[in-house]
Amino acid sequence: MKPINWNADKNLQLKTERGISFEEVLVAMSQGALLDVVEHQNKDKYPNQRILIVRIRSYAFLVPFVETNEEIFLKTIIPSRSATRRYLPEEKKNE
Repeated sequence: MKPINWNADKNLQLKTERGISFEEVLVAMSQGALLDVVEHQNKDKYPNQRILIVRIRSYAFLVPFVETNEEIFLKTIIPSRSATRRYLPEEKKNE
């Protein structure tokens, strides 16, 4: 498997602003919480990006990434209401 990397400054920003980190994404994925991998909808602006959809704390998060021959580079983490409704409909019923 390719190494998974990210920008340390971006990770700190995500922890501060959104209360989530790339480490949490990796832990969730290792526990089977990867829901899907999809192509980025804006191929013109982000031609090489795909998006991991990961379940963390009963919510779906979008994690855009770029995959090269050497690594998988995570770009950011975005909480997604629409992905939660689509991939985790039972979670919304329990709230």
